[in-house]
Amino acid sequence: MPGALTGIRVIDLTQMLAGPYCTMMLADHGAEVIKIEPVEGDPTRRFGPFPEDDTERHFGGYFQGTNRNKLSLTVDLKKPEGRDILIRLARDADVLVENFRAGVMDRLGVGYETLASENPRLVYAAIRGFGDPRTGESPYVDRPAFDVVAQAMGGAMGITGPDAATPMKVGPGIGDIFPATLAAFGILAAHRYAMVTGQGQFLDVAMYDGIVSLCERAVYQYSYTGRPPVPEGNQHPILCPFGMFPALDGRVTIACPRDSFWTELVTVMGRPELASDPRFRTNADRLQNSAQTVEIVESWTRQLTKAQIGQALGVRVPYGEVNTAADIFADPHLKAREMLVEVEHPGSARPVTIASTPIRMTATPGGVVQRAPLAGEHNDRILAGCGFSASNIAQLRESGVIS
Repeated sequence: MPGALTGIRVIDLTQMLAGPYCTMMLADHGAEVIKIEPVEGDPTRRFGPFPEDDTERHFGGYFQGTNRNKLSLTVDLKKPEGRDILIRLARDADVLVENFRAGVMDRLGVGYETLASENPRLVYAAIRGFGDPRTGESPYVDRPAFDVVAQAMGGAMGITGPDAATPMKVGPGIGDIFPATLAAFGILAAHRYAMVTGQGQFLDVAMYDGIVSLCERAVYQYSYTGRPPVPEGNQHPILCPFGMFPALDGRVTIACPRDSFWTELVTVMGRPELASDPRFRTNADRLQNSAQTVEIVESWTRQLTKAQIGQALGVRVPYGEVNTAADIFADPHLKAREMLVEVEHPGSARPVTIASTPIRMTATPGGVVQRAPLAGEHNDRILAGCGFSASNIAQLRESGVIS
């Protein structure tokens, strides 16, 4: 079944996590994504983990997870013939995505203006640490950045941690993944505009900007109160109770963003009088007495297992177990939603499991269709589609322009 983005051709010049995650989102929904790699292959192919029986080491889990559903073309863009290949590809492409530092593509002779002159409807997207001068100057434009840098500067670490003195990095790479998601949205918005007007454009997402937008609560809190928010552990600065609580066999989360949920919670706990207690009647009251509120809930949860808490709360109060990866693999919800999929891992006798797309559609569901590609696996197919003859391709391979 075709995906919602079938017919869109994307040239993917990205590496690491942010860029590949962005183009993965497009590929998962049917876009033809051509991953341009150095002749020796994307450096992240060498990142693990690897299956124990994999002696070939074409790629590890890092690469597999975000490069499924893509085609691979290896090209040396430092050679004139390599640049010519990219220009020929861009003439028929809808989108190009790269996440080099600002100016790299321009120095190679294949920057936005060059490619747009060949294809005026091209949507050219960049994900950089601090943006691109085309959309706004930054004093940090030449600085490299990775997930941890974006998390730190964008404010995520500043509101995450066990206490005010201990900022912490968030476990998942949100400094990459959230800007990548924003870029995918921007690409589709710009592509829609190009379909209507025939005019492409340059767009970029700065990782720093993306995390500031993710931490929007910290922005308005500081604006409204004049006090910068700080890490507050596993509770919430505005809602109470709204956080993590101990159980006999682990931890659960319980959230009462509305007073009606508090009424349901204390009724289940066998303490319905707390619903009308002036110390806890409203969210504002509970925030004022947050330590007591949290202790009341903890005194109930710590006597029960996660399953007992879930059975007691049912559908009455928002709650969830704090899952490990092993718990996630065993969860019937994820099985029913087909969120964990098995794919081939070249060099290994057994398949591996990766996360599928969470974006589900009824007519064009999307998902994982094929494993990540081998380096240069689709060289001949892609180049032949651009008009290169078999002898041309053989000459390019002999001269080291492709692998």
